[in-house]
Amino acid sequence: MDKKIEALQKLISEHQNIVFFGGAGVSTESGIPDFRSVDGLYHQKWDYPPETILSHTFFVRKPKEFYRFYKEKMLCEGAKPNAAHKKLAQLEKAGKLKAVITQNIDNLHQMAGSKKVYELHGSVYRNYCTKCGAFYDFSYMKHAEGIPVCKKCGGIIKPDVVLYEEGLDNEVIEGAVQAIREAEVLIIGGTSLAVYPAASLIDYFKGDALVVINRDKTPRDKMADLVINEPIGTVFEQIRVE
Repeated sequence: MDKKIEALQKLISEHQNIVFFGGAGVSTESGIPDFRSVDGLYHQKWDYPPETILSHTFFVRKPKEFYRFYKEKMLCEGAKPNAAHKKLAQLEKAGKLKAVITQNIDNLHQMAGSKKVYELHGSVYRNYCTKCGAFYDFSYMKHAEGIPVCKKCGGIIKPDVVLYEEGLDNEVIEGAVQAIREAEVLIIGGTSLAVYPAASLIDYFKGDALVVINRDKTPRDKMADLVINEPIGTVFEQIRVE
């Protein structure tokens, strides 16, 4: 075990209030494409840039084109939790980890067994009719022809994900902020910290140790007590839950 992993292990062993703040890099090891990496979605060819397609305005004006992209690129059927998701769930069960705050919308933390998960950008596993509010699951959305419509009233179904131009959920933000404020150790993993306002939440941390685990450098590395530039699954595979 190298010194940085040993240092992380020591922090986890010695603290009882740990919070994890994660991004796309946590899910890429489960086969879910990243947006900002060199081979991510933002570097592929579509009729419109992904930021445009995944905006509220585009959803309203061109729902057919929105759903063509969304179903192909955002609904990753068969994705399974990786070592990072599983170890975080084990740490929560052991009473060490108090919350997961995620920018991902893939439900993988819950699939791994995590209970306290703040989904800053929503989830592809929750979908609601824009007219009557009826709930629809992942499978219905994935396999619907064209634009998914409500079986009850015929309204267009919208994923419960935060599109560009939309605000984050206040209740989720408040819960995440409180968890970060109370944390002794904050582990930031698999995120470039480029997406705001989500990335600004870590400014509320006032605890003992800030850890950054990411393949590439981040703007917060200088502030961190420990920086590990490795894939997050590889790091968590080596951590013991005591």
